[in-house]
Amino acid sequence: MHHLIEFITHLGPFAVAAVIFAESGLLIGFFLPGDSLLFMSGFLVQQGTFSISIHVFVTMLFFAAVLGDNVGYSFGHKVGRKLFEKPNSKFFKKKYLVQAEAFFEKYGPPAIVLARFVPVVRTFTPIIAGVSKMHYKTFFFFNVIGGLIWTAGFTYLGYFVGQKLQDMGVNIEIIAIVIVLISIAPIIIHALSSKEKRQILVDGTRHQLVVLLSKTKNRKKK
Repeated sequence: MHHLIEFITHLGPFAVAAVIFAESGLLIGFFLPGDSLLFMSGFLVQQGTFSISIHVFVTMLFFAAVLGDNVGYSFGHKVGRKLFEKPNSKFFKKKYLVQAEAFFEKYGPPAIVLARFVPVVRTFTPIIAGVSKMHYKTFFFFNVIGGLIWTAGFTYLGYFVGQKLQDMGVNIEIIAIVIVLISIAPIIIHALSSKEKRQILVDGTRHQLVVLLSKTKNRKKK
């Protein structure tokens, strides 16, 4: 896990902001580790690895997150329901839009804030808000609140708590992993919430294993 710190260190503060922007509103950003990235970046500022004021850094991340969501909203607003007709590709899966839409319908406008803490959903929720033609002022209000709580919360946590945890003998990278696990917990709970969904998950896993084993056997024959 030492590679995680090295990776973030090589990114630098401005590249970290670019990643946050991408995860907040670009279709390719759903696989990026925003929560742990914010936490570890705050820790690196505290350590002096990132030569930047923590307050300036948080402000920069906040604007990146808000701007990213605005791009997502604009994209959804212009493309509309046609986006659901887009064929699946390596980086785009229609199920992500459906998942974000269900999340949005369940929580309404506050979903813009709540989605910040749910990987994958946070990338597609602003797009769904645009598709649903949510009033921009309403979207912007919740976007600012969500962006502030998310970026400031995780980054300041890494800055103020990271060193104390390390002094207590806690591996800081393990904390980052725990944050990731906590973030994806809602997705896992949702996937296992009913017998039907559990069966779909089992069937899908079984199918993938059959495909994998089939490919392995074919390679051995060659």
